[in-house]
Amino acid sequence: MEINDLARTHHAPATPATPAAPATPAAPTALAELVRQTRGPVLVPGDGGYDAERSGFQRAYRHRPDVIVGAECAGDVVAAVRFARAQGLPVAVQATGHGLSAATDGGLLISTRRMAGVRVDAAARTARAEAGVVWGQVVEAAVPYGLAPLNGSSPGVGVISYTLGGGVGVLARTYGFAADQVRSVDLVTADARQLHVTADSDPELFRALLGGGHGLGVVTAMEFGLVPVARLYGGQLVFGGEQIDEALAAYLDWTATVPDELTSSLALIAYPDLPQLPEPLRGRYLAQIRIAYTGSAEEGERLVAPLRAVGPRVSDELREMPYADSHTIHQDPSDPHAYDGDNALLSGLDAAALHRVAALTGPDAPAMCVLQLNHLGGAMAKRGGPDEAAGSVGHRDARFALRLLSPLPGAEAGDGLGADDLGATGPGADGPGSGAASSEGPDAALATVRALHAEALAAVAPWRIGRSVNFLFGPHGERPDAAEVARSVHDADEHRRLAGLKAHHDPENVFRFHPSGAAAADRSPAVDTPVRG
Repeated sequence: MEINDLARTHHAPATPATPAAPATPAAPTALAELVRQTRGPVLVPGDGGYDAERSGFQRAYRHRPDVIVGAECAGDVVAAVRFARAQGLPVAVQATGHGLSAATDGGLLISTRRMAGVRVDAAARTARAEAGVVWGQVVEAAVPYGLAPLNGSSPGVGVISYTLGGGVGVLARTYGFAADQVRSVDLVTADARQLHVTADSDPELFRALLGGGHGLGVVTAMEFGLVPVARLYGGQLVFGGEQIDEALAAYLDWTATVPDELTSSLALIAYPDLPQLPEPLRGRYLAQIRIAYTGSAEEGERLVAPLRAVGPRVSDELREMPYADSHTIHQDPSDPHAYDGDNALLSGLDAAALHRVAALTGPDAPAMCVLQLNHLGGAMAKRGGPDEAAGSVGHRDARFALRLLSPLPGAEAGDGLGADDLGATGPGADGPGSGAASSEGPDAALATVRALHAEALAAVAPWRIGRSVNFLFGPHGERPDAAEVARSVHDADEHRRLAGLKAHHDPENVFRFHPSGAAAADRSPAVDTPVRG
């Protein structure tokens, strides 16, 4: 019996198989034992369901593993890691794939999407989420009790990876980073041990996981605090045309005046002229100011008056809403697509620099670019959560996060962009798509986007203090300046401490790629690159 037949016989879905690919290098007997030890499917190239299982929200990059384990429980994760170590395979992990950093070519992929259990303890104001849970599930489970998690703007984003990176959410200025609310983490280590990590059981590892936890193991579940928020005053103010420049300056001035109970962001989007877009958006360049205020609607109206004074709005959607509708504030896209993104954490910003970034990324830019400026500070600037167990979130003193995200036309076909494409497409590369070659194809689109982002972020260099790992989209570990990207996520002391913990907990670099762990990863062969999922 062939290896592909073996996997199909035991766990693979009974769907038509994709064209056969080279068999996994794992021995058939070892794979058979893995199948016996797991409840979820075990898939190899050529199996029906293999392509769907390796695909996620990010479509520019897609995993090409030798083996996929569709984990249904922590025991499946333990078996997968044990198998990978025995076979000498690196391990990638994926839940939703929103934050995929690089496509692993070979190795083993643990898909956690089936681990979707959520439990709320209303009396303790806590929730426990398994590895595949998305924020919309937690919101739905918490709102009947008048409680809310520190979720992000999109209900489809996975809880675990978002929180390991810190987590800047709808209520961030009021209650801090999502990582600040974590009470415990269930972890499978690189040597396939199961740990229940708390501030008391292992303070150093617990602190590292909360803001620098990618690459230290596979999180199978997490318990975190909920906050007493049942409703919001929020929504969007949208400006276009002549009001945009004034709206940018007004927003910057306004952020210096608002209380911690108000969390906001500014987005600039040049919408393409496409028939599937709503008429008010089609072909227009718009500024959207997104607001979430936990105070009264009456006080919210007073606070936003300086923004409304800018002038006529394309739309004004500010209103009282139940917390269950908080995802409507940003209206993030829900359909998978191909994209790349970079960011800068800033100590401040002036209107001239913001206008310069807007000009570079606006309708005349060489590639579509969505600009988002998050107002930080407030509770995010304070270390520690309810148990005063400070995590390792970097650059808490940042006042703004400037985020740039661009679609990558043509990258969704087939396997998208892989590691082989990236060495030639980073800024300054002399390969296809670098400006010295054809402008056609996904590799050229990536080169154009990377160059645009670099130029725009250079305009805010006087205020730049680092990066947020949550807003790094795409394979930044393959960039010519990858070491600088890795160092930028935390300050020098924190980066060294996290690299030391990575070396201690994963000396063989089984979990092989993440910008914040790159210092430790550099010691191992740079083949497959597991990702945030």
